[in-house]
Amino acid sequence: MLSFCNPLRQSANNSRRDFLRVGGFGLAGLTLNQILAQQARGSDQKSPLRDKSVVFLFMHGGPSQFETFDPKMSASSSIRSATGEIATSIPGVSFGSTFEKLAQRAHLFNIVRSFVTGDGNHDIKPVMSKDSLNANLGSLYSRVAGPIRTQTAIPTNVALFPRAVEPEAGPAIDSFGNFESSGEFGSAFAPFVPGAGVGLQQDMRLNLPHDRLSDRRALLAGLDSWKRFAEANKTIDGSQALQQLAFDALINGVSDAFDLKQEDPRVIASYDTRPHFNPDRIDKKWNNHKHYADHGTSIGKLLLLARRLCERGCGFVTITTSFVWDMHADINNATMREGMGYVGAPFDHAVAAFIDDIEARGLRDKILLVCCGEMGRSPTINAAGGRDHWGNLAPLMLYGGGLKTGQVIGQSARDGGTPASDAITIQDLIATIMHTLLDVDQVRVTGGLPRNLLDVVARGTPIRGL
Repeated sequence: MLSFCNPLRQSANNSRRDFLRVGGFGLAGLTLNQILAQQARGSDQKSPLRDKSVVFLFMHGGPSQFETFDPKMSASSSIRSATGEIATSIPGVSFGSTFEKLAQRAHLFNIVRSFVTGDGNHDIKPVMSKDSLNANLGSLYSRVAGPIRTQTAIPTNVALFPRAVEPEAGPAIDSFGNFESSGEFGSAFAPFVPGAGVGLQQDMRLNLPHDRLSDRRALLAGLDSWKRFAEANKTIDGSQALQQLAFDALINGVSDAFDLKQEDPRVIASYDTRPHFNPDRIDKKWNNHKHYADHGTSIGKLLLLARRLCERGCGFVTITTSFVWDMHADINNATMREGMGYVGAPFDHAVAAFIDDIEARGLRDKILLVCCGEMGRSPTINAAGGRDHWGNLAPLMLYGGGLKTGQVIGQSARDGGTPASDAITIQDLIATIMHTLLDVDQVRVTGGLPRNLLDVVARGTPIRGL
């Protein structure tokens, strides 16, 4: 499908807002002047962008530090991991026993045992909060990088929910915060959100034989009205650049990046959690059973899709499956032991597959994976076998991005409830991410960037030791 809004049949305001649509790939909110300015910055100035990408896997609901990366097995039975522990590839370090595959790969990534999110509220504060100017972290990156890669037409900022890979999955949970928020930066820098395969993957394909597209005639014919509009109104300059952008978006196969069918079947199989997770075994007494199923069946494919996007130039991918880590053992949420089987086991397989894939492709230094939630869980297991909200300590995992590996950063107190070393904050995590993606000193001298973006980075300190 190839469609172009006809400016000669629309109001001037509408034509400027939706100046180009390539199937489901809308560039709404991005003016031609912004595109040309982005290209000019890339050619006239040293770029502050590092050749790196971030995949932020948000563990919504608040994962327990005990049943993930800090089991505290020497503590009393009311505190220590309900799932026991498993030795890792780092001598003397153990994880919760659900993380069997990650334990074998612990030397390849880092865990932080002194990460503090600040409160026990359900929200999305590591991804979007006042610390990020109420914008998805990817929007801060996109504000520097531009909303799209002009070389490949890939969005620089993407948010992935289960429906991006599982058409039957439920809708994204947005009652605790807007993953698509761009704060004060404007809608052009908001994450691009693909839906299920019915919309995006089909609409972004050009239904023309490649030989007809190769001479550009079919594409350019569709842009004639834009050229006439530009000449008549003298409000849009550089119609050739517009034509080139549309052509590049199609010829470079943007839709293929979002289409997992283009991937090697063996790689797809390695990420697939279904052979290791049976949603039919989820006890229906938990109101959250549908979310558990969506998480378990989508998390591997979402990580695979994120890798494909990063390879093609996307700089920031936010992934959230569903609201599944809130293990109170109440009417909605399972116990810690049962819930880690529903949630932790698919996470373990999918993240391990991602690490193996990145290692095999030699991308360890180029892609940073961040895994955390909005809080941790209480040191004491409640009477029903769950853990409650806890803002004083939370698990954090970082892999790749050129960071050192195989480290345990910080320590927790004996009861696992507070840091026993200097606390690592969300501001520090943001600084770590942004210093990974950007040459911050160069950002300071790059014209046209808002000062408050630099202030965001300056609020924290990149995590020491990485």
